[in-house]
Amino acid sequence: MIDSFLTSYKIILASNSPRRKQFLTDLKIPFEVKTANIDEVYPDHLVKGEITDYLAKLKAAPLEKDLKDNQILITSDTIVWHNDTALGKPVNEAEAFSMLSNLSGTNHQVISSVCLTTKKQQLVESVTTEVTFKDLTPEEINYYIANYQPFDKAGAYGIQEWIGYIGITSIAGSYNNVVGLPTAKFYELLKKLV
Repeated sequence: MIDSFLTSYKIILASNSPRRKQFLTDLKIPFEVKTANIDEVYPDHLVKGEITDYLAKLKAAPLEKDLKDNQILITSDTIVWHNDTALGKPVNEAEAFSMLSNLSGTNHQVISSVCLTTKKQQLVESVTTEVTFKDLTPEEINYYIANYQPFDKAGAYGIQEWIGYIGITSIAGSYNNVVGLPTAKFYELLKKLV
């Protein structure tokens, strides 16, 4: 089982995301956080999960050279894919408003990749969830941005926050994936390293 495996390995989470930290805590997986600053830039020809796979591996690159035999490095990346465009994190209120206005009344995909890196191998896979927003009013969008400051979230929203409660009419796929870590896929990849 995974418990005996986790006593043999040290888990390093290369993320400052409070949501990813909470998921690992809830999974009862002990971990330490270690991050490196990288420019999250990817080649223009990449689409959908190719983008998140590339960025998840990019986040691992500066840290993997220092990995010890008993360490597993976890990196992840999430984008919102809408109208053939990747939406990352908004840089300001105007961009957040624009993103949410464009998502209003439409379907989009939330794509997250999880990457597990050891000294000997690297596993990376992406998960896609379909999300539908109702028609959001400008007042609802402004209220959400002012009160929740969603500048650290792809697509300018957190499904677990007020906008998700009042605005999301349906999802098809993993809820946790939309929050920021496809936990079922993560667990599956972790077991492959055993």
